Amino acid sequence: MWRRIRGAVRRYPLVFTTVLVGLAVLTLQAAGAGPAAAWTAGLYAGAVALKTAAEMLRNIRAGNWGLDILAVIAILSTVVVGEYLAALIIVLMLSGGEALEDYAAGRARGELDALLNRAPQVAHRLPSQAGGSLPGNRRIPRGAAEDIPATEVAPGDILLIKPAEVVPVDGVLLDPAAEFDESSLTGEPLPVARKAGATVMSGSVNGAHAVSLRATATTADSQYQRIVALVREASASRAPLVRLADRFAVPFTLVSLLIAGTAWAVSGDPVRFAEVLVLATPCPLLIAAPVAFVGGMSRAARSGIIVKGGAVLEQLARARSAAFDKTGTLTYGRPGLVSVNPAPGFSPDELLSLAASAEQYSSHVLAASVLAAARNRGLQPAPADTAQEVTANGVEALIGGRTVRIGKHRFIAETDPQVPSADLSPGQMVVYLSVDGRFAGTLVMSDAARTNAAATLTQLHGLGIRDTVMLTGDGPATARAIGNTVGITDVRAGLLPEDKVRAVAALPLRPVVMVGDGVNDAPVLAAADVGIAMGARGSTAASESADVVIMADDVSKVATAVEIGLRTMQVALGSIRLGIVLSLALMLVASFGYIPAVAGALTQELVDLAAILNALRALHGSGRRPSRPARRQGRRRTGIMDTGRRPCPADDGFKR
Repeated sequence: MWRRIRGAVRRYPLVFTTVLVGLAVLTLQAAGAGPAAAWTAGLYAGAVALKTAAEMLRNIRAGNWGLDILAVIAILSTVVVGEYLAALIIVLMLSGGEALEDYAAGRARGELDALLNRAPQVAHRLPSQAGGSLPGNRRIPRGAAEDIPATEVAPGDILLIKPAEVVPVDGVLLDPAAEFDESSLTGEPLPVARKAGATVMSGSVNGAHAVSLRATATTADSQYQRIVALVREASASRAPLVRLADRFAVPFTLVSLLIAGTAWAVSGDPVRFAEVLVLATPCPLLIAAPVAFVGGMSRAARSGIIVKGGAVLEQLARARSAAFDKTGTLTYGRPGLVSVNPAPGFSPDELLSLAASAEQYSSHVLAASVLAAARNRGLQPAPADTAQEVTANGVEALIGGRTVRIGKHRFIAETDPQVPSADLSPGQMVVYLSVDGRFAGTLVMSDAARTNAAATLTQLHGLGIRDTVMLTGDGPATARAIGNTVGITDVRAGLLPEDKVRAVAALPLRPVVMVGDGVNDAPVLAAADVGIAMGARGSTAASESADVVIMADDVSKVATAVEIGLRTMQVALGSIRLGIVLSLALMLVASFGYIPAVAGALTQELVDLAAILNALRALHGSGRRPSRPARRQGRRRTGIMDTGRRPCPADDGFKR
């Protein structure tokens, strides 16, 4: 306990000095040494006022007009008129404001701190032959685990995760099945079931049974440490608190001085001037906003959304346009195989096997889907003698002595100009193949729109987003089909990353929110007023470029982020206005001489408390839904569906 007290004294020396001076003044007053008490209090309060005034002048030279002038005038006026106890209370209020803010912000920062404090420190490493994949269903030798620092885990290590223990690094589950609580990462409250071979995120909490996993990354490169880095960045950043308070600084100062000056002029008593200004000290304006912004960031973290600073919350609250990438954002990003259409001379399995053998050397999203489809049919990719991925076109590989090309229509047409055009339904995409320069067939795939994408866009319209646009590198027909499905009429397809940046810069309604997930989205996420990266399991570049990172693969969190921004700004401004209204009302009462200076200074502390308690409401949602007209408008916007079929010779439905 004494250690904590010493730490508090070192952190807030002015608070404890003011308390000691106050005790000394009261002791002198009780001993009948009134003049000594007055001089002690006056000199100390005057010194604090001069120090505050010097800092205020430096801020004014830097172009920042703050609220310190009211505090300085209130301290000096109370000293001049002999209300030295009131002067000490004002000094205590100012010096204690930082401590009060830290306490309230600490309560509001609970979710952010929880992420930082629960980082695993120890890992249980098993012998390399241990694990859930032992032949004959033999049990894993649980007692053979060696405790090591989590930072020493290397990829390939077999780790034992005990019941209710936090997973220290990213890994692959070796046991047949397990459940993990990912609520601190994604905001999803229910446990998530995982099967053998599934990826397990660090920071997940194991269920009721011990399991083993194979580490795939070090702690520094794991999911949880990436989240911790984002949280540290968010908690270290300052919200636009100074700007927010300064919007009210000049008018509040002028009105307060006008009321105080009028009271002095009408009454002829300078004490009245001091009594009014005691109630004009600006603590509610300076404390309430920081607490609200930290509370909003904490609420976002609880929902699986990392917001990198209070300025981002303000931009989210003011956002009027939203732009979306398509693949992996409005769609699931996991295209499924619809049909295999071989040309004469090829069988479906042969065509799919050749496609998988070539696509295993590609990083494109369709490559993973082709490989998965082949494996589901029991087909194993054959090794290639040579393979080359041709950017934005496809892959060419030499497999079993045959040259296989897979990719876009124009890529295959370079070797066989007679390539027919595929007949696609909206939302479908096609992969063309050729073997030794002859067209071999097509694979038709489809990447469905997320089931909650349309509802998310409806909710965004209800939250004040007036324009929505899709920016994608995919072909126009596929992009339009997805746009019609989710309710976006402004669809811009065939865009390169630099085209997306230009498109966002040209949007007229600002601020603009951009939502994406891949490496190619990193430039536009950085260029937007607010960049939102979908799913921290995806591109590190996208997460680092974004202002908001959504930990779950859930597009509805975009609307949640905007709602939290709106709620936080409403609470911050509401707390400031509450403090101003209460202060003005009390100043008017004091102008008639009904509130003595000491009572006014103590009353102002209650105003501070009311403003701070109101600011803590940012930790919780308002519970209000979008307006009925907004919901009707959203339904109209999402009610268009294009079901026609069309030939698309140049539109393959995807962008390599």
